[in-house]
Amino acid sequence: MPVRNRFADLLPELTAFRHDLHMHPELQYDVERTAGRVVEGLRAAGVDAIHEGIGRTGVVALIHGRGRSAEDPGRVIGLRADMDALPIAEATGAAHASTIPGKMHACGHDGHTTMLLGAAKHLAETRAFDGTVALIFQPAEEGGAGAEAMVRDGLIERFGITEIYGMHNSPLVPVGQFAIRPGPFYAAVDSFRIDVRGKGGHAARPNNTVDTTLAASAIVLAVQSVVSRNTDPQQPLVISVTAFRTDSEAFNVIPDAATLRGTIRSFDEATREKALADLRRVIDSTAAAYGATAAFHFEEEPYPVMENHAPETDHAGNAARAVAGAVNMEAPRTTGGEDFAYMLRACPGAYIQIGNGPSAGLHHPEYDFNDEIIPIGCSYWVELTEQRLPVS
Repeated sequence: MPVRNRFADLLPELTAFRHDLHMHPELQYDVERTAGRVVEGLRAAGVDAIHEGIGRTGVVALIHGRGRSAEDPGRVIGLRADMDALPIAEATGAAHASTIPGKMHACGHDGHTTMLLGAAKHLAETRAFDGTVALIFQPAEEGGAGAEAMVRDGLIERFGITEIYGMHNSPLVPVGQFAIRPGPFYAAVDSFRIDVRGKGGHAARPNNTVDTTLAASAIVLAVQSVVSRNTDPQQPLVISVTAFRTDSEAFNVIPDAATLRGTIRSFDEATREKALADLRRVIDSTAAAYGATAAFHFEEEPYPVMENHAPETDHAGNAARAVAGAVNMEAPRTTGGEDFAYMLRACPGAYIQIGNGPSAGLHHPEYDFNDEIIPIGCSYWVELTEQRLPVS
């Protein structure tokens, strides 16, 4: 496997950096320490410019290729890594486990950040490309739409980015392998809340109440018909109710209110819109059947479908093939969400998966990023840069 020898030398340093990030996870936009450590590493690498506070706490670093400068940057490509962690209690038992209760890097963003920083070190040393590379370290991928915040803050226009690329580890892909596909790759994500209201009272006299627990339970079951009976079976759709809360914990009280939370995953806007309309209809009618009322709300900024552009998918595949010898260009679509979708809506680009090897799944308390793939990911970023910005 043609992994750059430089990254074998850097692996102990990069692993220590990754473990430091892993021990100090930060959520969404509150990534001041993480961003600060990234800036320290970029300065040590000798990049040409560092811009902080893009999209609130994002960082963008510029490296100019041979003969290029701020006044004459040439063509600019963007490489993006995410920095934030998740509100999950870690259960890996690793020596570098999270030191912050209830927070952990359960999706590998610490590894993504490390691989892009490693690539920055090599690119700043060699400058074997003609143009400029913009290294993008993004906050708030996990539910905060940090990619959209950076785009709104002028990421593409301000730095003149003409192509943009992202990468995510996958426990479903073997170590040393890559997977990608053109078109829709990651699903659109909608997070919802359903507030059910009735009339509480004594559990011994349910006839004097409007039982919100019963109504909410019926709603949980009824919404499944949106997928099974109201959606074109040729169109993938997932609706999951993931939380059920009432305003009472007493064994002998029927509560006044119940709250449901969940998520919708889709790959087609028409399917998504129909599902939302059907969901509201089923919720309202089911609640009414039990004498209750229900209100549907969106919880967070919806993430659109992440669609890879075909030419850039080929470019990413060529770079992955040069590193790994082969690449799966027909990766299965995933119902996971990815806010890199906002960057791909603003600029041509592509998003690739790098194999993390067999491990606990993403967002699991026992997940940990595989340090063995750091040199592979770094090599991919360098290869992609040199292929897309070739020296004449």
